[in-house]
Amino acid sequence: MRIGIDLGGTKIEAIALGDNGETLARRRTSSPQGDYEATLAAIRGLLAAVEGEAGGRGSIGVATPGALSPASGLIVNSNSHWLIGRPLAKDLQSRLGRPVRLANDADCFALSEAVDGAACGAYSVFGVILGTGVGGGIVIDGRLLRGANAIAGEWGHNPLPWPVDDERPGPPCYCGRRGCIETFLSGPGLARDHATSIGATSTGASMAGADIAAAAAAGDGSCRATMARFETRLAKALASVINVIDPEVIVLGGGVSNIERLYQNLPGLWGEYVFSDSVRTRLAAARHGDSSGVRGAAWLWPNQQSGGAISS
Repeated sequence: MRIGIDLGGTKIEAIALGDNGETLARRRTSSPQGDYEATLAAIRGLLAAVEGEAGGRGSIGVATPGALSPASGLIVNSNSHWLIGRPLAKDLQSRLGRPVRLANDADCFALSEAVDGAACGAYSVFGVILGTGVGGGIVIDGRLLRGANAIAGEWGHNPLPWPVDDERPGPPCYCGRRGCIETFLSGPGLARDHATSIGATSTGASMAGADIAAAAAAGDGSCRATMARFETRLAKALASVINVIDPEVIVLGGGVSNIERLYQNLPGLWGEYVFSDSVRTRLAAARHGDSSGVRGAAWLWPNQQSGGAISS
């Protein structure tokens, strides 16, 4: 039995999976905002609950915002600020009394979709998060690629490729630079771009991505123009990934991924930027949706039957 724990900013979720990926138990609770010790206690409580319901003891994998620094063993780059600078893996192992594997939540998303999701059976998978932020993970031959610096797949903090003049230098990013992919392709980035294009200055005038897409489908000219810009930018950004790792499948997740027109339009756009005479990469929507993070955390432990997935 495998236990996955998704440590989110607003909720913590735990799941127990059987050998074939079937759900044996599932629980969730609110995240103790700003309280590290309470967060550890909440995880311990959820673990006891799902193992009690499933009737067994399992391996433990944790999906977390940010990453575990290879240099210090501390959490870095987390939007759950109370985790930053904490030895989360070490503290969890101490409190739970067994080994814990930990990976970034976008990595866990990619792993889940590669193991038994939309990219099941593919040798190489790039999992994309398009939500409040932009993240990604890479899975090769069923194994999560962590990277020497624990940042493999972090395409959101590369600059938007092939920018046009009015995209330079780009919006400021919280990382301290300007023009990061995240500033254009996140949900807030899409809303900001539309508000700017129509001259809206108040937050109340901004539209969410789903509303922009719906209005575009209904014929609204400004929304159609916004979606065209967004799709061109996303096509360029994904083409740059294809040029580097050439994945068999790209899986989209996060709130923006629910815009259905992306799956029809992007494959017709990215070919202009891919360094090949044809593009065989398949674009897919996540099969497990919001459950991919917690399921991917469970799959951080190897599948003894098939070689399975493991975080290195």
